[in-house]
Order: sequence, then structure tokens, then C-alpha cells
Amino acid sequence: MAINKNHEFEDLEGTKCCIVEKAVTATRAEFLKNLLEGNGYTVVVSGIIPKVAPAPAPAEGEEAVPPPPPPAPTQFTVGVTDMTFNSTNAIFGRLLRTKEGDVVTLRYWKQEEEKASDVPYYG
Repeated sequence: MAINKNHEFEDLEGTKCCIVEKAVTATRAEFLKNLLEGNGYTVVVSGIIPKVAPAPAPAEGEEAVPPPPPPAPTQFTVGVTDMTFNSTNAIFGRLLRTKEGDVVTLRYWKQEEEKASDVPYYG
């Protein structure tokens, strides 16, 4: 059970994971997967399959129509197998690096910047 909202656990694809982000797009999931795997974490991405209303029961004398296949997931949950991982601590603790070796900043994590620019707040 999670201590707080920032440290959740869940079974993804049959593996116990610490949740990094929920309900993200495929692009965001791929970005997080590449970033975290580059930092040595084992990442699990699980698709969220949208719920579909069940087909109505056929009337008497009618044949049952097989249900359509479930739609492809459009949102994903990203998790890591390291139970001690906390994204807030990893970002502000300067624990994550880009593939170029730069420190991951909050703006880079949120994909507001193309390149992580770790400029100190003091001059």
C-alpha cells in the first residue's frame, strides 16, 4: 500500500511495480521508458484498455453476434520494478541523467525542454 500519492505500487503485466505515471500517451510512455532504462531501471509499460459497453442480448430467434475485438489501448501506465523509486526524489535529488550525461531537470522530465539545461539558481 502506498504511503502517499507520490509512491504507488501496482501489478503491471504480472510484475510488482512502483508507478511512475498513469494514463499517459504512447509518446510519453516511450520517452519515460527510454529515460529510465538509460538510468538502469527495469521499466514495465502496460496499456489501459478502454471499457466497452457489453453487446445487448439477442432477441429470441436471432443469432448471437460475436463481440468486436477490444480497441487498442491509447493510454498507458509506466512503472519500474525498483520499489524504492520515487520520481520526485529522483528529479530533485539529481539522480537521473539523460543519454548525453546531463542532469534531468523538471522541465526536461515534463518534456517542456528538448535538452536538459541544469542552470544553477545562484550566480
